Amino acid sequence: MKSLVIAEKPSMGRDIAKVLGADNKGDGFLYNDSFIVSWAFGHLVELYDPEDYDEGLKRWKRETLPIIPDEIKLKASKDGKKQLNILKKLMNDKEVDRLICATDAGREGELIFRYIYKFLKCKKPFSRLWISSMTDKAIKDGFDSLKDGGEYDLLYNSAKCRSEADWLVGINATRAFTLKYNVLLSIGRVQTPTLAIICERQKEINAFVPEDYFEVTADFGEYKGLWADLKKNSSKVKTEEEAAEIIAETKGKEGFVKNVKNEEKWQAPPLLYDLTELQRDANSKFGFSAQKTLSIAQELYEKRKMITYPRTDSRYLSDDMIPKIHSTLRLLSLTDTYREMAERVASLEKLPLSKRIIDNPKITDHHAIIPTDGRLRPEALSDEEFKVFDLIARRFTAVFYPYYVYNTTTIITEVNSHSFVTKGTTVKDPGWTALNIAGKKEKKEEVLPNVTKGQPQRAVKVTKKKKQTKPPALYTEAALLSAMENAGRFVEDEILKEQLKENGLGTPATRAGIIERLIAVKYIVRKGKSLVPTEKGMKLIEVCPKELKSPETTGRWEKGLRSVSKGKMEPDRFMGSIKRYVNFLVANPFNTNTGVVFAAEEIKASKKSAAKTFGACPFCGRPVLENTKAFYCGGWRNGCKFTVWKDELKTYGGEVTGVLIKTLLKEGTVKDVPLTLPQTGEKCRADIIINKDIKGLLELKNLKRI
Repeated sequence: MKSLVIAEKPSMGRDIAKVLGADNKGDGFLYNDSFIVSWAFGHLVELYDPEDYDEGLKRWKRETLPIIPDEIKLKASKDGKKQLNILKKLMNDKEVDRLICATDAGREGELIFRYIYKFLKCKKPFSRLWISSMTDKAIKDGFDSLKDGGEYDLLYNSAKCRSEADWLVGINATRAFTLKYNVLLSIGRVQTPTLAIICERQKEINAFVPEDYFEVTADFGEYKGLWADLKKNSSKVKTEEEAAEIIAETKGKEGFVKNVKNEEKWQAPPLLYDLTELQRDANSKFGFSAQKTLSIAQELYEKRKMITYPRTDSRYLSDDMIPKIHSTLRLLSLTDTYREMAERVASLEKLPLSKRIIDNPKITDHHAIIPTDGRLRPEALSDEEFKVFDLIARRFTAVFYPYYVYNTTTIITEVNSHSFVTKGTTVKDPGWTALNIAGKKEKKEEVLPNVTKGQPQRAVKVTKKKKQTKPPALYTEAALLSAMENAGRFVEDEILKEQLKENGLGTPATRAGIIERLIAVKYIVRKGKSLVPTEKGMKLIEVCPKELKSPETTGRWEKGLRSVSKGKMEPDRFMGSIKRYVNFLVANPFNTNTGVVFAAEEIKASKKSAAKTFGACPFCGRPVLENTKAFYCGGWRNGCKFTVWKDELKTYGGEVTGVLIKTLLKEGTVKDVPLTLPQTGEKCRADIIINKDIKGLLELKNLKRI
C-alpha cells in the first residue's frame, strides 16, 4: 500500500519527493514503492460564482440582493481541472490507503488541501506534515513526526469561515455599492478599512494649516544651546517679536550652568523578523514593495532553501530549536560574508538565550524567520535575493550581540532667566549596532565639553531661525504595514483593541496583496515611496458606513475566527453574524443619501474596443477587453476583478500593449522585455508574468541588468 502526499505546488512536491526517494515520474506526480507525491497549483477548488447557483444572478440587480446561498458550494477552478482529475484518480487508486497533507503549514494551506479533499469526496484517512523549512532535514524530520489530520479540524473550520465570509461580504457589498453609484466599487473586509486609514491621513493633510514658529540658539563658545520653556517642554517660540525679545535679553550676557545630567542608557537588539517587519525594513532600506519582498522571501524559502517559512507573524523561537540555532550560526561562520560576525557569537561559552529570543507561548503556527541550518550560499544569490537574505542573516546574528550602550549628557545653561538646553551622546559600546543592520536607531555621537554645575558661561552669539509646522507624512508602504499591524490604535473598544494587537488588519501573508489590490483598482497610487489615495478612493470611504471602513469590524471578525480555531465558537454562530452583517451592507447604500457623485466608470469599454478581445481571462475564462485605461475581464459585473492597467509598467519605462496582453494570456510569459530600474535608472531585461494570487498584477521574473 502507498501514501499519497499532496503538496501546495509542484516545486515543493519535487523537494518532498526527493527526500522520500520518489524519483519515478508519472503524469502530474512522482512515486516509488511507498509514496506517491503530487501537488496542487494553489487553489484548484474555489467557491461558486453567483451565476453558478442561478443564471439570473449573472446580471447585477438590486432585487436579487443579498445573495446568501443555503450552502456555499465548491467548483473546480478552470486552470486546475487537469491536475484535479489527476488527484482524483490517485485518491481513488486501490493501492493508496492514506493521504498526507503537505500544503503550507498555515490557515490557507489547510484550506487548499481540505477543499480538494471535500470536493473530490475522499473518505480515506489523512495525516498532516507541519514544517517551517524546506531543507531536506526539515522535511525528513516532519515525516518522522506526522500528526493526525483531525488535529487541524478547527484550523480548517476557521479557514472555511474566513473564505465564505469574505465571499459573502465581497460579492454583496460590491454589487450593492456599484448599483447605487453606477460605478464599479470593489469592497473588501480588509481592503476597505486599509483604504480608510490612507484616506484619513490624506484628510488630515488636506485640512492642515501650517503655522510659523521660531527657534532661538545661543552659542556659548564650546557648545550651543537651544532655548526652551522647561515647564512646557517646548522649544517653539510663537512669534518673531518674542524671539527678538529673548535675543535682546541674552545676547552677550553672562549666564551659568544650571544643571548637568549624565545618564548611561542601553538599547537591546531588535527582535527577530516576522514577515511584516521584514517587509517594512526592505521597503525603508531598498524601496522594495511589500509584495516584492514576499516574493523574494518565498524564493529563498522554496527554491534556495536558505530561510525558514516566511509567512509568519511570530518574532520568537521555541526552546527545542536551540540545537538548530547553534548549527545555523556554525554554517553562517563558514561563509565569507558572515564569518567574522557569526564566529564572535559561536565562540561564546553560552548563548544569551533570553525571552526576547526563546518564548514558546509567543509562537503561533510558525516561529520567526531565520536562516536555515542547510547549505548557505549567499554568493549564489541574485542582488535582490541577497539584500533580503542579508537582512535576515544579520538580524539573526544581532540578537545574540551585546546591548548598544551609550551615555547621554544634558546641560541646562541659564542666561537672564532664560534656559538653553544642550544634549550630547557618547557611545560606550556599539554592541549589536556594529553589524550595520536595518532597524538600528543608535544616537548620533556628539561629544560635549566637560562643564560643571554653577560654571559661568556667556552667550557670545544668539540667533533665531524661522520654521514652520509640518503636516502628517503620507503613508509609505513601511508605515502602512505598521498601521495595518497595529490597527488597534484606530479602535476605541478596549477588548477589540487588544484583539487587533494579536491580528491587525489582514495577516502578514495577505497585507502585500491588499496594498497591490488597492493600487490595481485605482483607489490609491504610488508617488515615489508614498501611497496617495485617488479621488475615487476618497469618495468610496466617504460613502461607506462606519461598520465597513472601521478596523473594529475586522477586529470582531478576527476575534470570532480565533475563537473558531480554538473550539470556543461554533462555525454556524460565526457565519450567522456574517449573514446579518451582509443584510445591513446591502441595505445601507440604498437607505443613505450621501450626495456623492462618482466620475463615469472608466472600466466600461468604448464602442470601438468593445468587440475586440485579447484572449481568455486566466481566472474565469471570459473574454478580456480593452478601454482607454486598462485591459479587463468582460465578466467584471459578475465579480471577476481581473484588470491590467496600461500604466502598470510605467515606473519601469515599459508599456502594457495589446500585443503584450495577447502573448501573456496565450503563453503565460512574455520573455526578455527591455525595461529600466526605477531606483537606479539602469537598463535591464526581464520576463513578465501574471501574478496568480493578485488578479491583474504583473510580475517581473529573471531580471537581468544590461
